Amino acid sequence: MSLTRRDLLRLAAVTLAGARAARADDAPAVRPGPALIVVRLEGGPSQLETFDPHPGGRTGGPTQAIATSLAGVQVAAGYPRLAERLHRVALVRSLVTSEGEHQRGTYLLRTGHPMSPSVTHPALTAVAAHDLVPAGLLVPPHVALLGRDPPRGGLLGARWDAFATGDPAAPLEDLAAPVGLARLDRRLADLARLEAGFAAGRPRGGQAARRAELTGRARAMMDSAQLAAFSLEGEPAASREAYGHTPFGRGCLVARRLVEAGVPAVEVTLGGWDTHVDNFTLHARLAEVLDRGLAALLDDLAARDLLRRVVVVCGGEFGRTPRINPLDGRDHWTRGFSLLLAGRGLRPGVVVGATDPDGERPPADPVTPQDLFATLYRALGLDGARELVTPEGRPVRLVEGRPLERLLA
Repeated sequence: MSLTRRDLLRLAAVTLAGARAARADDAPAVRPGPALIVVRLEGGPSQLETFDPHPGGRTGGPTQAIATSLAGVQVAAGYPRLAERLHRVALVRSLVTSEGEHQRGTYLLRTGHPMSPSVTHPALTAVAAHDLVPAGLLVPPHVALLGRDPPRGGLLGARWDAFATGDPAAPLEDLAAPVGLARLDRRLADLARLEAGFAAGRPRGGQAARRAELTGRARAMMDSAQLAAFSLEGEPAASREAYGHTPFGRGCLVARRLVEAGVPAVEVTLGGWDTHVDNFTLHARLAEVLDRGLAALLDDLAARDLLRRVVVVCGGEFGRTPRINPLDGRDHWTRGFSLLLAGRGLRPGVVVGATDPDGERPPADPVTPQDLFATLYRALGLDGARELVTPEGRPVRLVEGRPLERLLA
């Protein structure tokens, strides 16, 4: 593809004009639809110290269990808030995978596929952003909060990589122009002319058009009212307190604000779960952060009637061994660990699977990542059997599993 100088100038003018129009009245145009929030527990949390305790046995260690709002179901004692809300979620206790290494396990639990040397599969959040982005949304449709390695668009293209940002206590970077907006627009117009002169007659004009489009989108976002969703400004003190004064708590609060504003896909990361050493002390510290932030998120979504359209997923890339190692830690474990699900299209108050207290037998009713992802695609109203095509022309299904009807509403 090649663009003439006139083509590129016309594109730049239309893009900047659209950005100005959007700034004038952007918020009312967005109609939020189905959305996905993934709470990623980076490092692999122990199922025995979170949602599948086995106190009193040789694998249980010092962890105690408490009753929940589901009769006969217990969780670890560090989760009193989530225990009171367990009737709102579906608890999977028998997730099994083939990947016990962090990077490969994360890839599998983000995409539903094992890593491949020839294909980069899109993350579930990227597919949700691609398929569910509402008209009029000026902020990124795919957002990753606090993670070091954000989910990728893969076969969908780099445009669908997550927009990665840190603690919401700090403002977003590079969104305030060092000059006045009128002067900024003049600079962008000058840039468009320079690029038009460079691109004219060259066969790679499509890249110049893409840059012009990206520039226009960035300019439209810079002073869009939708950016307020990334900020905690205006949130009542009681709301901030409920989520907890931690980066993760603030991340969960901003995740709610983002999906409420129309963003279809958000990932929030809480790291520190790789507890090969001092497992019980580290899990106790993380439990308070997770329990407060996730419970507040579920409460907030329910109070705002957002659970009817938002899917929430909480879990790590694998679990922890029933055996306690000599360093008072637990190592990587793929044969039966826990995941919480809630929201749109999912059946609350169910428990799927059961693990052996001694860790010697496979879990009852095992769930694979492929079937889990097929279930999540169904809950979001998306076709998980849809095929994408690799650059070599090979079709690849979004997911190979089958939806688990016992988890679906």
